[in-house]
Amino acid sequence: MVNVDEFADELRANAGKISQRQCATYVRKALAAGGANTDAHPAEAKNYGSLLARNGYSIVPIDEPERFIPKKGDIVVFQPAKGGNKAGHIQGYDGKNWVSDFVQTGFWPGPVYRRERPSYVVYRP
Repeated sequence: MVNVDEFADELRANAGKISQRQCATYVRKALAAGGANTDAHPAEAKNYGSLLARNGYSIVPIDEPERFIPKKGDIVVFQPAKGGNKAGHIQGYDGKNWVSDFVQTGFWPGPVYRRERPSYVVYRP
């Protein structure tokens, strides 16, 4: 089981002010800091579901992200948005903000994701 406090601390400690296009790397490092086994991790953010499942995460069904109340340690795996990164996106909730390789302003990581609303899955430890 992942220690969500250590996960959140690592996310915050490494987050930049803007995206560095390294969301999977930063979230993976935070998972490892929280005690997750990240061996044989996928290269692309969109493929992190199986790694999360192996580390005790469960899928949380949500219909409306604007009404969803996240918990510290939650992780969202996004499929690619048209015009976005082909690797998709991954982000974690630190108890206050959604964070990937930067502190985001909300659930959607940027304007392309807000506009396109690609499919995503929320995972909870």
